[in-house]
Amino acid sequence: MKKQLIAMCTLAACSAAVQAQSNVTMYGTVDQYLGYIRSSSGEHITGLNDGTLLRSRLGFRGVEDLGSGYFAKFNLEQGLSADAGTQADGSRLFDRQAWVGIDTPVGEFRIGRQNGAIFYIGDAIDYTGRTTFGSIINTFGVPSRYDNDLSYKSPRMAGVQLELHYALPENGLSASGAKNRNSALYQLGVDYQNGPYRAGYAGLSASPNDLTATVHEKIVYHNLYANYKYASGTVYAAFVRSNNSTANANGNNAGTMLNNVSIPNNYFAGTDLNAERFYNISQLSADYRISPQWRVGALYGVMHDTSGGDAGARGGNLGAFYDLSKRTTLYGFANYMKNQSRAGFRFSGSAGPSANLAGADVNGKSLTGLQVGILHRF
Repeated sequence: MKKQLIAMCTLAACSAAVQAQSNVTMYGTVDQYLGYIRSSSGEHITGLNDGTLLRSRLGFRGVEDLGSGYFAKFNLEQGLSADAGTQADGSRLFDRQAWVGIDTPVGEFRIGRQNGAIFYIGDAIDYTGRTTFGSIINTFGVPSRYDNDLSYKSPRMAGVQLELHYALPENGLSASGAKNRNSALYQLGVDYQNGPYRAGYAGLSASPNDLTATVHEKIVYHNLYANYKYASGTVYAAFVRSNNSTANANGNNAGTMLNNVSIPNNYFAGTDLNAERFYNISQLSADYRISPQWRVGALYGVMHDTSGGDAGARGGNLGAFYDLSKRTTLYGFANYMKNQSRAGFRFSGSAGPSANLAGADVNGKSLTGLQVGILHRF
């Protein structure tokens, strides 16, 4: 930890000197909220949590103009738990992003740990940016970033932009010397924008470790979305099909499949029967701008267990944003979710709340939640 802190201080001290020579920026966010969660079991909890809308973070990014339309870029970003003043991931210095790349006339190429195609379309999923307690898509879990990732993002042509990711498995030989033919992790994104319309697809596919797998089902995440901007706001529709129900489940259907932010060597054991349970998730939301500072919205979503196992959920929220400035926003949300009898999903934000319910207070229960907080960007 001391070495990590020294490294962070060194980077911060050097950034001002580097700024004069190239375009290097230190940036970040601090997002803190009071969260209240109550279960139909009667149990409830209140806590100060980090990250309803944006996980608190500190980052460094830079661009160097190489001439002739070519630019060198890098991004180093660390997640923070600002409620406790700690790192979001104590095992990594830059847990959110650590990549370098080249932007060219034919597209941008990056290598390293980076946000994926599914993460980048968050603002197109619902009026909250797909991060609040009430977002059913967020509650199910969203694949965000992986190690050893090679990516390409095309220029936008005729309104269409393509994004490709290939995360190297790097798993080589097993301890016994047998060759592991496990495939890598792939992501694809296609985004179309034209005037008030936006639509697209973002998805992921990954295979289990073929040396340990007893369940050979691939883990997939498919997300279709469409937006329409009207005079005072936006209407959002989104559909997800996936068998990766791991992130926020805590009980009946908690799984050990593909982690949404890291996986050793980009593969998973393939021993969880939950991989055979596929969900269809539909969500509709809209917002309305009352004034330049005030914005309100609502959403509703359904998580359907297509295996017929009664392990789905439904719910939504009402919310409001008030911009104190371009950098500082106050927000509040009232949320509700009802688990089916065999479901164990629980609320999450941009980060999992440190004060949450679990087990018997989640399985098959209805949850209500309140969030009131402040987001500052610098």
